[in-house]
Amino acid sequence: MNSIFLRIYAGMLAVLVLVALLGVGTLQLLNEVRADQYRERLASGTFRLMSDNLAPMAEVERRRAMAVWARLLGIPLSLQALDEAGLDGGARKRLLRGQVLVRQTGPHAAQVHSLVGEQEQLLLTGEVQQVSEQLARATVYLLIDELVRFPEAEQPRRLAELKQAKQFGFDLRLVHLERANLDVDQRRRVDEGDTVMALGKGGDSIHVFAGIVDTDWVLEIGPLYQMDPYPSQLLVLIGALGLSLIGLMVYLLVRPLEQRLRALEGAATQLASGRLEARVPAHGSDAVGRLANAFNAMAEHLQRSLSTQRELVRAVSHELRTPVARLRFGLEMIGDAESEAARRKYMDGMDSDIQDLDKLVDEMLTYARLEQGAPALNFQVVDLGKLIDQVIAELAPLRAEVRVERGPVVDAADGAGARVEGEPRYLHRALQNLVSNAMRHAESRVRLSYRIGHQRCRLDVEDDGPGVPESAWERLFKPFLRLDDSRTRASGGHGLGLSIVRRIIYWHGGRAQISRSEALGGARFSLIWPRRQGDKAD
Repeated sequence: MNSIFLRIYAGMLAVLVLVALLGVGTLQLLNEVRADQYRERLASGTFRLMSDNLAPMAEVERRRAMAVWARLLGIPLSLQALDEAGLDGGARKRLLRGQVLVRQTGPHAAQVHSLVGEQEQLLLTGEVQQVSEQLARATVYLLIDELVRFPEAEQPRRLAELKQAKQFGFDLRLVHLERANLDVDQRRRVDEGDTVMALGKGGDSIHVFAGIVDTDWVLEIGPLYQMDPYPSQLLVLIGALGLSLIGLMVYLLVRPLEQRLRALEGAATQLASGRLEARVPAHGSDAVGRLANAFNAMAEHLQRSLSTQRELVRAVSHELRTPVARLRFGLEMIGDAESEAARRKYMDGMDSDIQDLDKLVDEMLTYARLEQGAPALNFQVVDLGKLIDQVIAELAPLRAEVRVERGPVVDAADGAGARVEGEPRYLHRALQNLVSNAMRHAESRVRLSYRIGHQRCRLDVEDDGPGVPESAWERLFKPFLRLDDSRTRASGGHGLGLSIVRRIIYWHGGRAQISRSEALGGARFSLIWPRRQGDKAD
């Protein structure tokens, strides 16, 4: 599965299967809860009516009434103390609040409980097999038994009172026989005292009709609806539809992402084949956009590094050619020398050329270490004042006509003096290169100064030479670069000193810059880096 789309889609499919399994269990539980509520809604009014009728009766009357109800309804009825029923706390609380409790005992069977008398706390229990039909017949019998105790004109009002008080889960009403929604045969059966069940419109419900003796009223119960559980096929349909929609959305989201990654792959292949100018279209701020920007930055750095390497190889070849040619010339001249003094002169010249080569190799190795990657830096606390004095003592005697001096300094305000964090060996090398460069081009003065702030420190090296044109300030830090004005090859050096300085201060988290010295009129080279290496330089 190399496609991102397929992997994401497979993950979504696994999640959907898990959700489907949870959905089936939830659907089953939901149907069970709905079935309990359905049975309770149908049984509540009938059993409340029986419980209320039993409450004022004596023991003998209760047994007689329950025997009659059980025989007429075809369901066993029993009466026992609430404490002996073995019900849990939740069921007891529901009964004490006046609710009817229905517990399923089979696919179509249920056990119905109702509390008889709040003081006695007796429990009326009925074993119902067909909830809808049997409870409808029981309700008809009990309601008619209750209504015949009232005059015919008051029976509709009494029925309305019972419907509101007992909270029947279906509609109850009294209609005249000729207005009842019955055919001729059904009306005849009702008139003969039979209980009739008729299908409602659409066939999804039933109505129960029973006549009240010695009156024109017909008691109508309904409509009674069958329990309609949520079908499992609905869940399958929803799952299939959801899977299709998820697949479509994932495809629409992943397709552009995959195309952008393929573009990145193509650019990487071109880069590996040597086409260093290959770049990736970078748009957006998402992860792929940031990856494209990082790739382009890497390619840019790689192209720049290889270009610098080529220039470095060409420059090194050019720099080595001159001293090697002088060495060859010196060897030839030694063979033709007629005196010891002449041979000594040529040997001294060859020794100078060898020192020049050694210095060039040292600078090249130093620059290569700094350019290759992060060198191993051992940051320590460095006293800038002592470092400046050390470099002045080392370099000042090399050109007596140039005075190397300390300029104005600003120590840290927190009492740390001139102490900053840095790599002592590389800072010493950077300062040496700057001072040597300044001494080569100064007319009479070179000045070193520093300023230590709260977060950063700054080291300046100024001279009174001709200075550097502003247009060449940035190019001056490139390796093997020499200007064509006063800073010519005649001044010495190989053009790597300032490049080394910039790399050293870069690995210190700072920057090197050049400007014009206002005090001396020549060039001013500045090194700025964090006072503590845990901080970031601006």
